[in-house]
Amino acid sequence: MTTTPDADMWAAFPAEDTAPTVLPWDAPVPLKRRRELPPFPVDAFPGWLRDFTGALAEETQTPVDLAGCVALAVLATCAGGRAVVHVRGRWREPTNLFTVCALPPGNRKSAVFAAMTDPLYDAEKLLKERALPAIIEAGLTAKLAREAADKAAHKASSASGDGRDALIAEAVGMAQQAEGLTVPPEPQLLADDATPETITSLMADQGGRIAVMSAEGEIFDIIAGRYSGAPNMGPFLKGHAGDRLRVDRQTRKEYVDHPALTMGLSVQPAVLDGMAKIKGAKGRGLLGRFLYSLPESLLGRRKTLPEPVPEAVAETYGHNVVALTLALADWTDPAVIQLTPEADTALQRFQERTEPKLAAHGGSLGHVSDWASKLPGAAARIAGLLHLAEHLDGGHAHPVTADTMRAALDLADYFAGHALAVFDRMGANDTAERARAVLDVLRANQWSEISKRDVFAKVSRSEFPTVAELDSALNLLEDHGYVRALPVLRTGTRGRPPSPRYLIHPDVSTPDA
Repeated sequence: MTTTPDADMWAAFPAEDTAPTVLPWDAPVPLKRRRELPPFPVDAFPGWLRDFTGALAEETQTPVDLAGCVALAVLATCAGGRAVVHVRGRWREPTNLFTVCALPPGNRKSAVFAAMTDPLYDAEKLLKERALPAIIEAGLTAKLAREAADKAAHKASSASGDGRDALIAEAVGMAQQAEGLTVPPEPQLLADDATPETITSLMADQGGRIAVMSAEGEIFDIIAGRYSGAPNMGPFLKGHAGDRLRVDRQTRKEYVDHPALTMGLSVQPAVLDGMAKIKGAKGRGLLGRFLYSLPESLLGRRKTLPEPVPEAVAETYGHNVVALTLALADWTDPAVIQLTPEADTALQRFQERTEPKLAAHGGSLGHVSDWASKLPGAAARIAGLLHLAEHLDGGHAHPVTADTMRAALDLADYFAGHALAVFDRMGANDTAERARAVLDVLRANQWSEISKRDVFAKVSRSEFPTVAELDSALNLLEDHGYVRALPVLRTGTRGRPPSPRYLIHPDVSTPDA
């Protein structure tokens, strides 16, 4: 190996000292190694939901992550737009979620989706039956009012003399009254892979809420502009955040004050790559709104005769999903769920633990800060959903306990681990890419020791415009054991401090290191 231009660095030591002993090296951790992903904490669910989720995963021989993510989306469909979590002060979180689980083909995603969402269709059918009399009455009333207004208009148009003005005024009044009568739409909980415009109209019709549940990823093609030619993610961004949404009707404009869109999706891993390529998806925050899951497929290790879901477990799950949906269906002003002081303290500690990780330089979540900054809010949403699943009727009358909040935080940690893997796949981890670029330079030059200034002289200016850009890459290489920072030795004289120096692992010159 060759020495560096700064090999005289040891002259900074007193003459009577000898160079410090170099500690032995451990094998470096490859940058390309797949992250260790946390298991899905199914024990965070209330008993009835945990039992069905686990049993369904066993019967279908699928990762429990899939059923678990869909279960959260099912709860969000039940409660979205009908309940909010009051965290503290003016901070409130709605209870709708965006979840996406990525698995290769052949993993029975459709079977899991069908079993998890069937009770929602049952609930939707019951809601329609319950609303039918009012819909018929309103429709008949509106029809009679229009007919009466038409007759009055005809009478006024054919009148003459002193009474004509009075008949016109009467016809106008009756027309205005008829126009003001509306027929409520049929209740609907679920939408297929619909266009943004259709989803906007559905949210307006359904009191602000709708859910898109699909075992495919076509919705991302639609968002990217399959039909319009340009991305349209506004309804999805506002539908997740609860920001006011304008609806353009043919005859009038309406506003959905607090939209609540839920999305529960299972896609092939390649779809994640396509998500990252949607123009503006990252910059506008679409990618930052999803809770991601990237479990390991069980293909090749599945049982041929797994245990079926016990009938009683399936019946309890179906009954409880319907019960929760019906209990919240009539809440036009959302039910407000409070936190106990202990639950709030647990969330505060989670925020304190998460905040330093968002730092752009050195933070483990810094390269995905748009996503990670929303994690405490997502944890509060999940806590509200778990709370409602524990209290199927009257959940707003009880505060969220510390145990429920801790369960939600376990799920938040799970999603954080998987989000890092997903964003690595999407190429969001620029630090890792830069670290690989620096590692290539170190390998090409076969140095044993180097200064940061000398590395900067060798790397591409397009990747490293300033020497400060090297910090995160060198820090990551040090974390993986490729380099080792040496103490900064000052000469005691004025002027620019010496450039930081690094020892380089002897195996760096090995291509497979």
